[in-house]
Amino acid sequence: MIHVRHRHTENFTVIGNHLAQHTGLSALAIGLGVYILSLPDGAPVTVKALTARFPEGEITIRRALNELVATGYLERRRFLIGGGRFASRTIAYDRPEPGHPWPPQPPEPDGGGGPSGGGRGGGIGPEAPVPTSTARPTPIPAEEPVRAPTRGPAADLLARLRLADPRLLLPARDIARLVPAVDTWLERLADPDQVTRALTSGLPHGPVHHPGRFLAHRLTALLPPPLPPAPLPTGRPAPLHTCDGCDRAFRTHDPTTRCADCRPTPPPTERAA
Repeated sequence: MIHVRHRHTENFTVIGNHLAQHTGLSALAIGLGVYILSLPDGAPVTVKALTARFPEGEITIRRALNELVATGYLERRRFLIGGGRFASRTIAYDRPEPGHPWPPQPPEPDGGGGPSGGGRGGGIGPEAPVPTSTARPTPIPAEEPVRAPTRGPAADLLARLRLADPRLLLPARDIARLVPAVDTWLERLADPDQVTRALTSGLPHGPVHHPGRFLAHRLTALLPPPLPPAPLPTGRPAPLHTCDGCDRAFRTHDPTTRCADCRPTPPPTERAA
């Protein structure tokens, strides 16, 4: 291997070899640690945020984060924010804390020079030391499982999408989240075949990394409008009635009248009028 190096003067992050070449971390954990250290303070590093950023799923991301927690690069702390409420914060260390099974690296000298010099443009710069905590690192908590409805037209439609395209295989959690959106389509008198065609036609080439988010976008972007109210019928024929004189059925809006043959003949003067 031959390095072709470039001296960065902006938009870069200094990463210690103790992380980049760590022998006890997976490749994903090392890459995730490098990415987190390149972010500014206040950037979200929750499982949800990282899953939206990378193609790996929540379980894989959570496993890598737990590796970083166990080796001291990440720490989860709870802070009292008043009113008896707590907020959880993630603290990222660019070098291991002293309580972990390898010696901490000596402080990097200020200013330019060798690999440890320079600075972080747009990344994490020098910061005041964070007090160490005596508590054990808290693993990234797993979320409560969400079960999809076992019955119902919307849940059945979503579960069958994988028959139209195997890339649309949905976990139970995503089915439960998408059921209300499908119910809205059905309430607007879109039949299940129309909903299925809208969700499965014109799929992109290649893998669909997040089918749940892909289908949620389609259900929102392609939602049809409600049908307008049906117009009232005009020119409705008169209902049928039975004549009291001859039992003949005839149409009239006046149920007390008789048919034309049974009605009394008006006097000549009224006929002339």
